[in-house]
Formats: sequence, C-alpha cells, structure tokens
Amino acid sequence: MSDFQELVKSFPKTREYVRDFFVYGFKTRDEFKEKSPRTYDNERRRLESWLGEHVRKDHVSNGSNISLAIDSNLLDTNPLFRVWKTKSFTDNDIVLHFLILDLLQDGAELTVEEITGGLLEKYEALFDVQTVRRKCNAYEKEGLLNKKKSGKTVVFSIDNSLAVWIRSNEGMLDALTFYQMAGNFGIVGNYLSEQFNHHNRTFRVKHSFCVHTLEEEILFDLLDAMNRKTDVHLEIKSSKNGVLNTADCTPLQIFTSTRSGRRFLCGYIKKSSSANSSRVSGRFTCYRLDSIKTVTPLDQSEEYEELLARLDRNRSYLWGVSFQGNTRRHLDRLAMTIQALEPSEQYIVERLKREGRGGTVTRTEPNVYRYEIEVFDCGEMLPWIRTFIGRILSLECTDKSVEQRFYRDLQTMYRMYLIEEMSP
Repeated sequence: MSDFQELVKSFPKTREYVRDFFVYGFKTRDEFKEKSPRTYDNERRRLESWLGEHVRKDHVSNGSNISLAIDSNLLDTNPLFRVWKTKSFTDNDIVLHFLILDLLQDGAELTVEEITGGLLEKYEALFDVQTVRRKCNAYEKEGLLNKKKSGKTVVFSIDNSLAVWIRSNEGMLDALTFYQMAGNFGIVGNYLSEQFNHHNRTFRVKHSFCVHTLEEEILFDLLDAMNRKTDVHLEIKSSKNGVLNTADCTPLQIFTSTRSGRRFLCGYIKKSSSANSSRVSGRFTCYRLDSIKTVTPLDQSEEYEELLARLDRNRSYLWGVSFQGNTRRHLDRLAMTIQALEPSEQYIVERLKREGRGGTVTRTEPNVYRYEIEVFDCGEMLPWIRTFIGRILSLECTDKSVEQRFYRDLQTMYRMYLIEEMSP
C-alpha cells in the first residue's frame, strides 16, 4: 500500500476536487459517487494541508460536509494559487533545479558537457550527461533557460535582465501585487512577488472570483489557439450528468458573466460527439471553461476571420451565451407589457431601456409600456423578467415553452403563498 503524498502529478484531477469543494461544497464522503472513498480521503487531506484555514467542516447525520469558505475581499492574495505549487518531483529534479540555476547565475553560456562537469567540480554532484541535457531542454521550453547555437555546439544560459529591472523599479512590485489580485493569470504576479519576498499590504478586491485560477491552464491554451487562429479538440465533462463529450471547434472569444463570474468559450463547432442535440455541427455554441478538461490544438482555420465577423454580427442577438432555444426558429421574439405609474415610477422605464440589451420600449398608453426584443434563446431572459413580477400585464413569446414556463412558475408561487390562482 503506497503512502499518502501531499504533492500531485496530475493537476486536472486536483482542479476538479478543489472545484467540487469550493463551488459546490457541502457533500459528505458518501456523496462523491464518481471516486472511491480512498481517493476522496486523499484529496480531502491534500486540501486540508494546502488550504487548512479555509476548510469548513459541518457535521450532519450521515457524516461531515467539507467545503471551502473564502471571503475574497479580506484576502491579500488568492489562496487557491497554492494548488499550482504542489507538483511532485524526484530527488534528481530538485537537486538539478537548484544546482543548474545556481551554476548559471553569473550569466555564463555553457554546453551540457560543461554544465555536467561544473556540477561535479563545484557541488560534487555526479549526473549523466543525458540527464542534464533533458533537464536543460525542459527548462528552455519552460523559459527558465536560454538556448542558442555557438558554432556547432549548443549552449545554455540564464537571462536575469527581468529580475534586475524589477529590483531597480520598486513600483513594479506594487504593480505585480495588484495584478495577482485583478488580472487573468494572476499566478504569474504571485510567483514574481514571492521571488522578491514582496507581500501585498495595499490592495484588496471586493468582488473577486478566486476559482478562476483553476481554469487558467485551459484559458491559456484557448487564447494561444485564438492567437494562432487554429482549431482545437476539446474534451468536455457535463456539469449536469458527468458524461464526457468531445468537440472540434474554432475558438473565437471568451465570455464572462458579470453576474456569476462564470467564463465561457464561444466557438464554431465543426464536429461534436455530444448527445445534446442543441450542439450540432456547423453552428456557434458556448462551453463553460470549468467543464473543459483538455484542449488539443489542431490545424489552422482557413475561415477564422470570416467566422469572427459572423460572430460579431450575431452577438447583438445574444441575451446570455445560448445561440439556440427550444424552437427551430433562428430568432425568437419576446414582448412584455408592464405597468409603471407616471411620473413617480419613471425609473422602471429607464431600467427597461438600460438593462434591455437592445430591446425597444414603447409607451402604448398612460402608465403602460411594451418591451420587445429578438434573441436566440428567450429562456435565458426569464431570471431578468421575473424581477418585474407585480408589474407585468402580459408576456408573449414565439417560443411557447418560455411563455408557459413563466406562467407555470407564477401558478406555483401562488400555491406556495396560498394566493388565488390566475389564468394567463
């Protein structure tokens, strides 16, 4: 039986567990059906080790609920950054990491053979040349070392110009501490700040989505594909039923919800294995970033600019992120008539215009206004529409399922509050 190890080899597995505890939470050991109890115990112990002060345990009749309680506006950094700093390593990994970087600190350009000899001479550390070569090539790929040809030989070196520049610009350290709290890939600012032992004593972010850092690896791959204008192969795990689907798509934009903070990839689907009939080939669709498991680059897209232009035209008909409702029409039309007393409730009319996302507002008679809009999926509008309950005189939609759902929810609410039911 292997011993428990705090460090991990596979970040995606840990990302999924941290998200389960942080976003969903309040699950007992028995409610994690997809994993074995032993796997659950190991991940829980890792979580308690990395984020102990944020772990909350609530005792219930069938066990304990484990969740993460993080108040972002009180934090000087994102505690979930710690998850990125837990990769496992071998003895050779850690020894070579420090010795190679220390050997090259003076800016010397050395061949692999010279580095291997220097490790033996300066540190009495004996390594095979091929082992050192693999490590140097890996570090060059990661950006830790520079690699160039000098004649017929290949030499490695360290470029410390960034570190020297940061040390000579104290304001840059404040910029890095701000960036780690405010921007995408904040882990970069966090890494650099820690390297210079600089702590955030200035900035706090009132509304910060800490969990975004768990998606940064996926986001980076998608942005890289967008920059190169290439298609990608996605593996997507449904958040509803846990089914793993695949899709080949052209990634075009990243959408972020201002209400929930949830992020989406908007792309043009070329091929999909999804059982969801709304995501067929040859159309735009959106995937939640937290449901994407892997991103594999494919060939360059020959129609990238054309697809991007088409998306820009279609965006004016998006209410949220859905390009298709429950009907076969390309666009659905919704009309809502509300009552707003004049002039005391003019703010209601202004709110319709401000939040209506391009819809028209028409005064049909004194104290009565009609709001009309065409969108891809009227179903996404229902949470916003419900905020006008008590003022709505009528609601009509070409997608009758949306209309029926609205009135059905009203009837349910009437029954809950023992109010006499009404007919639509």
